[in-house]
Amino acid sequence: MHADLSRSTFRPERHYSAVIAQQGRVQLDADLNEQAAIQLHQARTLAADLIGPHGGPSGATGFHITYVGGKHDIDTLHIDGGRYYVDGILCDADRPRPGTPVPDDEAEEQQPVETDTYWDYWNQPDGFRDPERPGDRLPSPAQSPFVVYLKVWERAVSAAEDPALREVALGAALPDTAARAKVVWQVLPLTLSALDVEESEPSVQTVRRAFEKWATAQAAPSARLAARSERPEHADEDPCLVRPDARYRGPENQLYRVEIHAGGEAKDATFKWSRENGSVVFPVDELDGTWVRLATLGLDDKLDLDVGDLVEFTDTAYASRLEPLPLLRVEELDLPGRRVRLSAEPDPRVGRLPHLHPFLRRWDHHEAPRRKGRTTALKGGAIPLTEGEWLPLEDGVEVYFAKNGGYRTGDHWLIPARTATGRVEWPTDAARRPLLQAPAGIDRHFAPLALVKGEGSTVDLRLAFGPLGADIPAADRTALDAEALAAREEVAAEAGPSGGRSQTTAAAEAAAEGDE
Repeated sequence: MHADLSRSTFRPERHYSAVIAQQGRVQLDADLNEQAAIQLHQARTLAADLIGPHGGPSGATGFHITYVGGKHDIDTLHIDGGRYYVDGILCDADRPRPGTPVPDDEAEEQQPVETDTYWDYWNQPDGFRDPERPGDRLPSPAQSPFVVYLKVWERAVSAAEDPALREVALGAALPDTAARAKVVWQVLPLTLSALDVEESEPSVQTVRRAFEKWATAQAAPSARLAARSERPEHADEDPCLVRPDARYRGPENQLYRVEIHAGGEAKDATFKWSRENGSVVFPVDELDGTWVRLATLGLDDKLDLDVGDLVEFTDTAYASRLEPLPLLRVEELDLPGRRVRLSAEPDPRVGRLPHLHPFLRRWDHHEAPRRKGRTTALKGGAIPLTEGEWLPLEDGVEVYFAKNGGYRTGDHWLIPARTATGRVEWPTDAARRPLLQAPAGIDRHFAPLALVKGEGSTVDLRLAFGPLGADIPAADRTALDAEALAAREEVAAEAGPSGGRSQTTAAAEAAAEGDE
């Protein structure tokens, strides 16, 4: 997730059950985040073990799908409220009720605002589908039935996207505090041909099996990356900055993020990297052609913008769509006006709506790595991906993409670099060779919801589960009552005639009664 982290330490294979704080120790963000990750992993694993890959509570199962054909308008889906679990992750489709404002006239009775109880395919909270884009439109069931499915993943949200996260009492000069992790659910269509289903009238079990196979392939990343630190050739030019024998030559501790920009096969894929985990963002106040006015130009020289920096102009909608946009170069700065001029005008579909909170995200590469004495040109502002060889980032940090990988936009790896050791922290084998690792994220989860055959003809593919609690059967209740009675009799027998009192106390009480 894009957040200002020192590192990410949660490793499920280590089977830690809790983080134990010790007195007098420095408290790190990594420890707090690992505790949250441990609890989340335990809760979701338990839910998945009990529920299965997906399911909803009986009586409150959400995401019931109704297909509505557009006779005079565009086709859509109605998504009913309720709850549904996908791989143990809770997805809540209940639509918030609007509040009732205070009436302008005290004598006037303000009626609550009426709203639909369901979501629409086009206005689902994290879908951001666009009717003007043909690829977002629903397939025609008249030509062939299609599957409606649920896609679930998580992303980080900072104060740049949700200003309510910022504590205004701290003032605008101070940075924001904590970010948030958000579950993103999106209801999307999928043709039967994409599932390799050739039948025109497939059974529910056929569709479910085909979807499970498709979802497994979609969820499993095939890309692998390794990282290392190697003493660069120019290391002797700055011997006083860091230790002479350091492989990592940076002057500060960093958390490098290597993220896939454009996905696909290696020949088409590109990547970008940040030394701050992609957390350096600038909220946009106004867009005028290539000029962008920002809420701030940064807090210091390390977290600001400079001419030549590459930035991603995006907003909440495009961050949720996981679609790459060209990275733009900062060409000019207007410091008094808090404005920057970009190398091109941003995509017209992005950043025009203030309620979607447009922002710039800074990336720290300026050119592609040098190969055989030559620099490869950037592609859409990102670095063309090359497999099977070490690619330098900066200050001795290098990455290696394994051959025959498949790449998805948003997949990323985190590489902590430390000045104390002069190295990057990365798993190695006994011979200290870096190990290839799957992406740290994004984890994608899928569940089938419905098979749409036409208006009024939708086959439900959801699953439901009942509560675990139930009435105790009469035979079991009799046995429990008998056990309780036997336990009371045993206690009474052990207590004896004195009723559990000591012999001295019983004798004293008897003597007192005799004196009376």
